[in-house]
Formats: sequence, structure tokens, C-alpha cells
Amino acid sequence: MLDPDTWCPVANRGFRFSNCWAISMDLNDDITHEGRQFGETSEPAPEVISLAQSDFRQPFEVMEPRKQTLPFVLNSPHSGRIYPKRFLAASDLDPLTLRRSEDSFVDEIFAGAVELGAPLLRAHFPRAYLDVNREPYELDPTMFADALPAHANTRSLRVAGGLGTIARVVAEQTEIYRTRLPYSEAEGRIRDIYMPFHETLRGLLERTHRQFGDAVLLDCHSMPSSIGPFDEDTGTDRADIVLGDRYGTACSPGLVEAAESILQSMGYSVARNNPYAGGFNTEHYGAPARGLHALQIEINRTLYMDEKKVQRLPGIRRLSKNMTRFVNELGKRACKDLHTSGQRKAS
Repeated sequence: MLDPDTWCPVANRGFRFSNCWAISMDLNDDITHEGRQFGETSEPAPEVISLAQSDFRQPFEVMEPRKQTLPFVLNSPHSGRIYPKRFLAASDLDPLTLRRSEDSFVDEIFAGAVELGAPLLRAHFPRAYLDVNREPYELDPTMFADALPAHANTRSLRVAGGLGTIARVVAEQTEIYRTRLPYSEAEGRIRDIYMPFHETLRGLLERTHRQFGDAVLLDCHSMPSSIGPFDEDTGTDRADIVLGDRYGTACSPGLVEAAESILQSMGYSVARNNPYAGGFNTEHYGAPARGLHALQIEINRTLYMDEKKVQRLPGIRRLSKNMTRFVNELGKRACKDLHTSGQRKAS
């Protein structure tokens, strides 16, 4: 059993997770609006909880295999494309501009992993609304009309770039909100969506760890083809795929090497940790010494989508097939290597 005090993203700060709900639903190709509650809770503090809850019928879901046969948990935290009307009304930006911050269609690209025997957690809320690849209270004080609590992290580089837990900007540093938000808005999104999301992710990893003795988080993302003002890479061309393992601290080196080799055998150019070494999820959940591995996968969007129109291109079919094959081959390698590693630990 994993220690919740060391594994829960917020346990040591005195916060609690609430119940979460995962009801199956279909997403269409275009922007979707939601305005219904996603579940029952105990009596709320109405002005805080009800707003975030009423934004979504279901903020996220777990796509479960019939039987889990791989020590993998896939996570797609930035592919959500349900934009609440209340959120859109608070912004001066048009929906297409807001969507440029999405890792569009990444949940579809990796959905084949479910048939192989690995669960996939996918967000339906958009990254511009809430970023669960951040600390729970990574907040920019200039965004809010009232003071932030003492536990808020207001000085991270991500906050400085406008990309905290509640983002201030989207692509090309475009401001999202027309006026400052009440802090209760951030608290509601964090308490009612962020906390249940991570409770669910942690539960999937705990279950996997109990079953296999190891657990591997594949944190799935996509990246713009062009280099932004805050990106670390230089030049004009980006690799097809970037693997992030927090510079060797979040994942078994053998597993990262295998991932790179499999992708290169498919014809993809692969980089490691540049410009993306892995965000909060990779850093927080990756603890190889305890049999917990986290690998972030960033896919260049030119491989599968029109970035300006936020539309699929025909290449998404080939990419999806290749990512299913990638998970399958990496799964075979993981089952072999991690099992051998576990035997060495036991001896």
C-alpha cells in the first residue's frame, strides 16, 4: 500500500479530496458546452462549490479495460474541450483562441491502450479552465480581486509565465479574463475538480502497484510545432516526440531507453527533456526506488492536426495506430524489465 502522506499531492498541506464521478459520455469534434452537475456531494458551502460543479456534468472519466494486463496508467490531463458558458462569458477571447492551449485529441490518440489492458484517465475540462499538471495552489495574485491564502505558491516560474493552476494566458500570451476573479472561483475549481482528479489518478496508480509490484504513469501531451517565448529549446525544428523523465529522476532509465528506441524504430525523431522535462505529474508521481515510474510524452502537433483551425488531419490515424503499437511494445518491455528489477529487490 502506498503511503498517502507521501503520495497525495496535497495531504501534507491539510487539504482533503472530495468524491469524484466518472460517467461515460461521448465528445464531438467541436467545442462542447456543459451546464449540469456531475454528482452529489455532502452539503456544500454554496458560493464556493456549486459554481465549479455546475460547470460540468462530468469533469473527467476513466476509460477502463476489461482486465488490466499492463502495469501502465495513461493520463491525458490537457485534452479536455468542454468549455462552460460561464467560463466563456468571463473571457474576451473567442473559443478557437482558447482551444489553442489544448493538447487537442491526445485522449483519442492513446485510446487504443485501453484495449491492450491499461486504464486511461482523461479530462473533459479544458486546460485554460484548470491545469491539473500543476501544484494545487500555484496561483497568480494579479488575477484575483481578493487576497490569496498563505499556502498558495505565487512565485513559481509557471505562475510568472501566466500558466499556473488557473491560467492567466493562453497561446501567444493572450490574457484570458476581462476582469479579476474572486478567489472563491479558484478554490471551487481546485476543491471540486483538481482534488478528485488527483484522487482518481492516485487510486489507479495504487491499484496498478498492488497488482504488478510496479506502476508506470504515461502522462500524455502534445506540443506546439513553433517555439514559444518561454520555451527552453532553440532553433526552428522540434523533434516529433519529446520524452520527459525529470532528467532521469522520475522513471527507470531502461524504460526511457526502450521508449526512445521503439519510437525511433517507427521513424520518429525523439528528444529527451528538452524543451519539456515533465510537469507536476511526472515530478510528483515518479519515484523509481519505490517502483513508481512516470514518463511524460509530448507529441508534435504537426503530426496530426491543423494547429490554427484546431482540426484533425489524416495523419492522426497513423499516429494513433503507432501509439497503440508503442504502448504494446513498451508494455512487453516493462513487464520483463520491471519484473526482473522487482526480483532483484526481493533478493
